[in-house]
Amino acid sequence: MPPPRTREKALRHRLAELRGPQVPAKALDARALAALAANPGCRRRAILDGAGVDKAALAGALGSPSVFGQSQFAFVRGNAFEAKVKADGGTELLRLAHEKLDRAAEPPAGARVPDLTAQGPEGRTARTELALREAAEAATDAPGTWTLLDHPMLALDVAGSPAFLEPDAVVVHPDGSWTVVEIKSFPMLDGAADPAKVGAAARQAAVYVLALERVAARLEPSPRVRHRVLLVCPKDFSNLPTASAVDVRKQRAVTARQLDRLTRIEEIADALPEGTCFSPELPAERLTAAVESVPAAYAPECLSACELAFHCRDRSRAAGAVTGLGRPVRAELGGLTTVEDVLAAARGEAGDPDDPAVAALRRAAALRAEALAGTGTPAPAAAREVAPCR
Repeated sequence: MPPPRTREKALRHRLAELRGPQVPAKALDARALAALAANPGCRRRAILDGAGVDKAALAGALGSPSVFGQSQFAFVRGNAFEAKVKADGGTELLRLAHEKLDRAAEPPAGARVPDLTAQGPEGRTARTELALREAAEAATDAPGTWTLLDHPMLALDVAGSPAFLEPDAVVVHPDGSWTVVEIKSFPMLDGAADPAKVGAAARQAAVYVLALERVAARLEPSPRVRHRVLLVCPKDFSNLPTASAVDVRKQRAVTARQLDRLTRIEEIADALPEGTCFSPELPAERLTAAVESVPAAYAPECLSACELAFHCRDRSRAAGAVTGLGRPVRAELGGLTTVEDVLAAARGEAGDPDDPAVAALRRAAALRAEALAGTGTPAPAAAREVAPCR
């Protein structure tokens, strides 16, 4: 008699069925986990990423191929800048870490840069944990010692399976605490960078912070994982590195909650129709029905973070959903979920007059009608029907 199936094994079997027979799981990386945190309400992305579905292949099979990804030019430029930052044993990188995060410590000189090479991701993960343990001991035995881990490998449990993550670097301070380093090729102009890009980098770094906390919890005593990460970017329009300390506590909390949801994706899977499968090999009609059986939470920000964004955008437009107008607009409209509902409320044809969103829409329609009347332009019939709110 075969041994009883545990809950974890049952979930992994269910996710394999959703992915499709003989379809290998696509490993999650920090970018994917950060994108989940950016849109925590999207059940569609949660189940697809949890099952390891290749969303790029899925989007192509649905007829909405993805153009999501980094250009080859940006990739080469980013690698060149990272190599410059880490040159000479990470001298410049450690100087920036000391300046922005730990001025009270002794300046870094002759920092340790351990070799992290090993066989396979599991081997590299074990080697990284050993190097972090040794760095913590070195900080205790030799005060003032800095350690730089170049491209360490970390593991984070996601829906019962390990996701292997590779931050740009991790710095171990003289007090034994750990800091995540994110190196990006977008510029920092006059000490500030594009807020959207900084936010994306912070969400990605928060994933690494969570993974480091798992490692720290296994050590005794547990080193402190700093929640201020070091973001290194080119200064102004040059190729010289500069840095900023970014607090990722908020992003870390959101990511942790989303990962907790991912470990319970059986709730989403149980709500799917029998026989649901997301294999790109299926006929387009069946594949479309499978994808549409899972609710999505499309927003314009998805275009830069999800391979299925074009498909979800088309569906959102076809349904007249207000989510396509952006999250701020959606939040202001309250219970009005479609464009038709919004127009009907503005015309006075539907909606509760005591609802603040409905009252604001009718007031805006009345003001528009008055403005058009003042210019001599005939107002649309719908606008003339709306009585001014006094």
